[in-house]
Amino acid sequence: MDKPLSRREISHERIVDAAARAIRRSGYAGTGVADIMKEAGLTHGGFYAHFKSRDALLAEAVIRAGQANVGRLDRKIQSLGRQGASPLRVLIESYLSDEHLSATENGCLVSALLSEMPRQAPEVREASAQRVRGLIERVRGALPSGAEPSQAELITSAMVGGLQLARAVGGERAGQALLKSIRESLLAQYDASS
Repeated sequence: MDKPLSRREISHERIVDAAARAIRRSGYAGTGVADIMKEAGLTHGGFYAHFKSRDALLAEAVIRAGQANVGRLDRKIQSLGRQGASPLRVLIESYLSDEHLSATENGCLVSALLSEMPRQAPEVREASAQRVRGLIERVRGALPSGAEPSQAELITSAMVGGLQLARAVGGERAGQALLKSIRESLLAQYDASS
């Protein structure tokens, strides 16, 4: 039986969860400590009892955001896999879904923050790079047997770029149409169960 979390640990978790949502919603630069602490229901003054710096918090938030997305995706792959969908189909359809289009705050960190990642402090940049590598490996693991492993980079690029483009064109219909086109193209090209 797991020991219950201490009050400090509960506060720490609330801060990291709030930061994980905030960076996807507002970007690294648009995420301030005061706003995160307020969203977590804590005072700004308590921040340094939990983190040595804002960058330390952002690095931990990147990891948390990635873990949450991996967990949701794993559950979806298991559920839809029992219905006969290939892991690659589930991955592409989930990533390029209308739901993900409108869920920046709870969606994939990579698509939300890709262009900002290279300009971060080393610890944030490394945590972000791990998320990118993890997404590529997730796609590689979903490829059908016999597929070229290098296809993972192409599919990942199309998924992330496609979602970013769909968000950028604005308007629900335009973004949804773009996602549908990319989704159908990827499935036709890479998913034998299409």
